[in-house]
Amino acid sequence: MGNWLVNHWFSATVLAAWLGINIFLFTYYFLFFDRDERYFYTRAILGSALAWARASAKCLNFNSMLILLPVCRNLLSFLRGTCSCCRRTLRKQLDHNLTFHKLVAYALALLTAVHTIAHLFNLERYNHSQQATDGSLAAVLSKIHLQSRDKWLNPIHSNQTTVEYMAFTTIPGLTGVIITLALILMVTSSTEFIRRNYFEVFWYTHHLFLIYFAGLVIHGIAGLVRGQTEESMEEVHPHRCAHYLVHKDEDCSHDCCKFPEFGSIPAESWKWVLAPVLLYIFERILRIWRAQQKVVVTKVVMHPARVLELQMHKKGFRMEVGQYIFVNCPAISLLEWHPFTLTSAPEEDFFSIHIRAAGDWTERLIDTFQQQKPEMPRIEVDGPFGTASEDVFQYEVAMLVGAGIGVTPFASILKSIWYKFQQADQTLKTKKIYFYWLCRDTGAFAWFNDLLASLEQKMAESGKADFLTYRLFLTGWDTSIANNVALRFDTATDTVTGLRHKTIFGRPMWNNEFAAVAAAHPRSVVGVFLCGPGALAKSLQKSCQQHSSLDPRKVKFYFNKENF
Repeated sequence: MGNWLVNHWFSATVLAAWLGINIFLFTYYFLFFDRDERYFYTRAILGSALAWARASAKCLNFNSMLILLPVCRNLLSFLRGTCSCCRRTLRKQLDHNLTFHKLVAYALALLTAVHTIAHLFNLERYNHSQQATDGSLAAVLSKIHLQSRDKWLNPIHSNQTTVEYMAFTTIPGLTGVIITLALILMVTSSTEFIRRNYFEVFWYTHHLFLIYFAGLVIHGIAGLVRGQTEESMEEVHPHRCAHYLVHKDEDCSHDCCKFPEFGSIPAESWKWVLAPVLLYIFERILRIWRAQQKVVVTKVVMHPARVLELQMHKKGFRMEVGQYIFVNCPAISLLEWHPFTLTSAPEEDFFSIHIRAAGDWTERLIDTFQQQKPEMPRIEVDGPFGTASEDVFQYEVAMLVGAGIGVTPFASILKSIWYKFQQADQTLKTKKIYFYWLCRDTGAFAWFNDLLASLEQKMAESGKADFLTYRLFLTGWDTSIANNVALRFDTATDTVTGLRHKTIFGRPMWNNEFAAVAAAHPRSVVGVFLCGPGALAKSLQKSCQQHSSLDPRKVKFYFNKENF
């Protein structure tokens, strides 16, 4: 448990705070609407379903306020920048922005289900009370509109009105149906399978959030759920006068013979979501403005394993190691923007990305650049945005783990290190880097070999040959590769990559790797950085927890993962 706290205590605190606020809001407003005397008559018709509907509505407003904040990338980049308030623990929390976004979305789905079911019960009870002729309090309250059209508690005024009619013809009913359908489509299209295999479906359905927020703001303006007004409470308090409504004589002259008056609950959703919506609008305007700035593609390189490298230049573009950008190619799609990690170093006079064919959009982009037309396809760029890898130079010891094309953020880091050695940078805090690259086929190694080879040479010339230890793992091979390696086992360089360090066949044994790092750096804080699949992330997280110590004098491993 102690080792787990080293990596997760702040995330656990944020999660506990979020859950605590939700529980407080639900409990407070449930008890309020279940006991407040202003809703005595409303409860006479609706029962406890009123409290369930109103309490879930408050939590829906709270989570709707939060849902946009984790996807305001410029805000997150600003917070993880040079602000003095952004310590390592906070910056690590910012890296969980999409996880928190999903968590809030699931909470919205659950609360929407509770809110919808409660209101279906409410509509059924409104309808039943309108049709009742038994002289009960609920029946009497439902007939108040016959005295005056302005005085009503039950929104159903006719025996012919059905629940379905109210659900699809009133403002609360129709907007409720629309925003519920929008939420269902957004949640279901956000599954891992859909995002990986049908990204366009995910991308377009997610823009239904515009309909969701528009519907949310106007959902409560009709004020169908009502309570007794303050003035009426003073004149005909329900504790004194409820009995007279049921047993009132025609010539009644008592103070309680007067019918109570009711007012609508004011719409409040707009108050909750106004600030984050305005912030998000500003965010989108900023993105659109940046995307319109001209991008010049200065070089196109086609690497093995169908990996496309684009080197670009954009006026005023500044980056840090490990950051990413969103890329759009109008020739393919005007609306689709895809994230790619920057593979260039901040010291270079261009910025670059490497794109692997992994879907319809990337396939078409690679084909477009391979056609070698006289004019380059136009590229639009939004960013850069911060990631966990920005913090790599904040650690004395860093473990970089890349899987396949997931090596891209570490290309930027290793290039930057090469330039720092060139410039004899004395401010470099990092003393040791362990680099692990896992690939399924040998072709994937090809485009990165030159960088590793030059880095090896530069470190040897600088007398820092021990600064970088890298281990390349080939997780897929055939008999011919194995035989070739066996025949050339004694050569100075690796048969697969041509580098000094030999390629390892199989997967890393992470417990052994972490134990070796812990033994070599017994008092250090080690940053573990991953760009790769979720299964690998779980293995590394487990190893970080197992090999970290709460003792400040011993080694600690902090896990960081790239999230787009």
